Amino acid sequence: MLMYITSLWSEVNEQIFIHGANLFVIIIFALLFILTRRTNKRWSKVSDYLGKVTNTVDSVRYGNLTAKLENIEIPNSALLSESVNRMVETLRDREKMITEYQTELRRQNRFLEAAINSLSDGLVIVDEHFNILRVTAQAADWFEVKGKELIGKNLFDYITVSEELKPEKLKNDEIFLKNKPSGSFLGSTMKLNLDDKNKRYVVLIKNITSEKEIETLKEDFVATLTHDLKVPILAAGNIIDFFLDEKFGEINDKQRMALSNMKTSNNELIELVQIVLDTYKLRDNKIALFKEDIGIKSLLEESVAEMAPIAEKTGNNIVLSVQNDCTAAIDKLQMKRVIKNLIQNAISHGKPQTNIDIKVSNDDKNMFISVFDYGKGISKEDLDKIFNKYYSTVKRFRKIGTGLGLYLSKEIIKAHGGDITVSSVEGSFTEFKIQLPL
Repeated sequence: MLMYITSLWSEVNEQIFIHGANLFVIIIFALLFILTRRTNKRWSKVSDYLGKVTNTVDSVRYGNLTAKLENIEIPNSALLSESVNRMVETLRDREKMITEYQTELRRQNRFLEAAINSLSDGLVIVDEHFNILRVTAQAADWFEVKGKELIGKNLFDYITVSEELKPEKLKNDEIFLKNKPSGSFLGSTMKLNLDDKNKRYVVLIKNITSEKEIETLKEDFVATLTHDLKVPILAAGNIIDFFLDEKFGEINDKQRMALSNMKTSNNELIELVQIVLDTYKLRDNKIALFKEDIGIKSLLEESVAEMAPIAEKTGNNIVLSVQNDCTAAIDKLQMKRVIKNLIQNAISHGKPQTNIDIKVSNDDKNMFISVFDYGKGISKEDLDKIFNKYYSTVKRFRKIGTGLGLYLSKEIIKAHGGDITVSSVEGSFTEFKIQLPL
């Protein structure tokens, strides 16, 4: 019986063990099932979230800056979503700012282009080989080609520059447009200073055809007028000479003095008229010189003697100092005109009761004639313009002058192969210096 019970208990224990083991396995599988299910759900959420992040990033990449990343219930997703959304907002703000900048730049570009195209002058931007990069409407109109068709073409297909001039060094120099042979144009070149190493130039083209025509009309009118004036002035001078020679009867000392003054003024007027006429002739022809070997000392002595009566009226004394008497091949009449003009300037602008010094020196190749006055002097601003045509400082002192005397003097000296320069200190002195080849 005991053995039966023991055997039965053993069997019962064995069954309990077997069922317990089975239950344990079932519980483990149940737990694994539950855990796997929860993990799959979590990974599914993570995968969905990553997909949303990818979609948001792709939307931004292709320009959609309104995209927004929503949160999901997984750890740290809120922080990532907030960072992505902030990034998108920052990009949106920057895009708005860039758009505003671009709009303003386009507006400024249109404004600048309109301003440039409204200029009466033509502008052409070229590279170092003078191939056209950009051209304004005015220049394109002169070239008689549409602006876009000019890009890449060479500028010298449309303009001509004197062989003595370098195109990159033009500074208000005369140029010629091939499509407008009868027009008058000036060209100036300026280098564009950009950050890159490429050379670019701006060529400014100015149409001066109208100004040239007006200048020609003015000079023709002045030349005709002065030519017609010369005859009655000479006639008046001859009548004065008759009175001074007492061919109409005796005259007293006061009358003689008055007539002498009239003769001096008449001679000055004739000289002014002659200067205008000679300047007019220079427009188309060079000065015709009749050279002969002349001693400079004798020429200067004659000039001083002729100007001495005029200098006496202002108390000036003309002092001639010749280091060595030189002989040079010059046109006596034209050279006396230059010397007398410089002495006249010294009388007009110098200080009364002072000397006017004329000094002559030479070296192996050249001789130098200097005319000094000690008066108002010439300002630095006027020094650069003193030899310009029609430029004169005498107007401010209410004196008569054409502004042609120094211009004509310089042309005469240049025709002799020499040069004339000026130096001055305001309130102290002025020196005109002539250099002539021996």
